[in-house]
Amino acid sequence: MEKRSVGIVGTGIYIPESVVTAKEIAEATKGIWTEEAIVNKLGFTQKPVPGAGDGTQEMGVKAALDCLKNTGVDPLDIDVVLCMGEEWKEYPLTTSAIYIQEKIGAYHAWGIDVQNRCCTTVTAMKMARDMLIADESIDTIMVCGGYRNGDFVDYADKNMSMMYNLGAGAGAIILKAGYNRNLLLESHIMSDGSMARDAGVEIGGTCNPIRPDNVDEAYKSLRLLQPEHMKNRLNEVSMSNWMQCIDKAFEKSHIPKDKLDYLAVLHFKYSMHKTMLDLLGLDESQSIYLSEFGHIGQVDQILSLHLAQQQGKLKEGAVVSMIAAGIGYAWAANVIIWGEGGKSHV
Repeated sequence: MEKRSVGIVGTGIYIPESVVTAKEIAEATKGIWTEEAIVNKLGFTQKPVPGAGDGTQEMGVKAALDCLKNTGVDPLDIDVVLCMGEEWKEYPLTTSAIYIQEKIGAYHAWGIDVQNRCCTTVTAMKMARDMLIADESIDTIMVCGGYRNGDFVDYADKNMSMMYNLGAGAGAIILKAGYNRNLLLESHIMSDGSMARDAGVEIGGTCNPIRPDNVDEAYKSLRLLQPEHMKNRLNEVSMSNWMQCIDKAFEKSHIPKDKLDYLAVLHFKYSMHKTMLDLLGLDESQSIYLSEFGHIGQVDQILSLHLAQQQGKLKEGAVVSMIAAGIGYAWAANVIIWGEGGKSHV
């Protein structure tokens, strides 16, 4: 029996109106970084920051509603909500997927939160595809969620420059079985547990709880807990692991990697972005560098795909790959055939 195809019905985005500029971040570093270095090396001119009411879950609701509006999908037709939103949210120990499900009127769905840091969207899309293929009682899945981990960044911590770009926002994407457009093919995910605790929020968990004398520090304690180990290990394995994920995703999808037309990539420093495009034989028109958004965690891939549609970068039959990486450390890539052209590739 031929397995069901899974297609992307559409996307939704929510970006807060408030921004912080590279100049303001430079000032907050207390002389560690200049505005020019932030723009040219770290690769962003500004980034969105949360305003009043922009909680992680609430932003997820706004992106999900935008997705429903853009696609015309009836929320009652959604069977599952997979929330890829972050753990830093309005109320700890509440399930974001179930909150979003209620707020958007997806009353026939069930929901669950998925966590793989900035790899979560690509991971959740793989999970959604596998669920849709394996369980014929499920037809439509929404992957959605919000992100505002930038709240925890201490700009005066020189080790944290790799996270100065953390912004705020939310994304949503709907996957449907038997939908023969924008086919999601295979994915590949890798993780390296040697870095599992090299970065994280240091104060606020059971090991180092918030106390009266550390409360102010706690809310700026996203840190590299083992900076030398993390930097050395990433230099050793990160790009090769990314390339392996891309190679494997294309191999499993039975599509030559040189057919890649568009790369939906997270925001990182510009030199690494350019290196990745060069390694894949792409030019800058075949991706979008998110210099006005910074890095909105696992929202980046949906945002890139959303912007690419708006800018006309996705032609019929275009081969797309979403790639991601998340602290812990994890790497992921998938393959999508855009438009009606999927059947000719598989």
